[in-house]
Amino acid sequence: MDKKSGMMLVLFTAIVSGFSIFINKFGVEGVDSGVFTFTKNIIVSFVIVSIILLFKSYKELIYLKKSDWVKLILIGFLGGSIPFLLFFRGLQLTSSAGAALIHKSMFVFVIIFAFIFLKERVNKNIIIGAGLLFVGNFLILKINDFGFNYGSLLILIATLFWAIENTLSKYTLRNLSGNVVIFGRMFFGSLFILFYLIFGNKLNLILALDTSQIYWILISTGFLFLYVFSWYNGLKYINVSVASCILLLGSVITTSLNYIFSGVSVTLVQAVGMFLLLNGIIFIIGISEFSDLLKYIFSKRGTIKWKT
Repeated sequence: MDKKSGMMLVLFTAIVSGFSIFINKFGVEGVDSGVFTFTKNIIVSFVIVSIILLFKSYKELIYLKKSDWVKLILIGFLGGSIPFLLFFRGLQLTSSAGAALIHKSMFVFVIIFAFIFLKERVNKNIIIGAGLLFVGNFLILKINDFGFNYGSLLILIATLFWAIENTLSKYTLRNLSGNVVIFGRMFFGSLFILFYLIFGNKLNLILALDTSQIYWILISTGFLFLYVFSWYNGLKYINVSVASCILLLGSVITTSLNYIFSGVSVTLVQAVGMFLLLNGIIFIIGISEFSDLLKYIFSKRGTIKWKT
């Protein structure tokens, strides 16, 4: 796999994210957030282990160094457990639009962390593109009054956790495959949430799930698998600062789906926001590189090949 294939995978991740956010809002009602996250994570971790065994790449797990295991555990803690609990609790205490704005600002923190710890370059295109992305998201979310409260603080901490995890994952991907990093995030994330459920006396809620809830969990799990599989395998080949910005394409997709299927009208201000966001992504990728990427996608060379 090369850089262009990695870029295609991250673009696919953004599309999956846009659909996932739209679908999840129909399925999470009445389900404890810890149970919802745990069941999805543990199923995906089993699927990833099956893929690793199927493609006979289990030797990579066997020969992992102690430092590699530490990184994988940290990735599970920082990305697959604690931030979800903080995020869902924060949603209960603040407005959804305000929470979305904070969460969608994650790319800013990723750019900063990647510059400091990974020595990724921050050029004028990234600065201009980041500005367009932030303004575009602000307009899309139709935020008229933003107040920072305790719920907002929890959302911010969760966002910082995810930004750190993305940076650490990119560093770890220098030596490990995307599937192994996915395993670390999902499996160890599941263990940490399992401890939370046990000590919070919530383990019985898993057995109390009804057929409808299980159905929606399985649908959401499918989207989660597509998300992590394309994200980490794509992230291995492109800068995390660029990848985190491309993910914001999901906002355009979710807004469009709300308009098409939920009858939610798109205002002129939102349309301008979507235009700015798309242009911000193009700026960050680079106009010439974006043009080459489009040609690559629509050519026969656009077939993605990678080793698991």
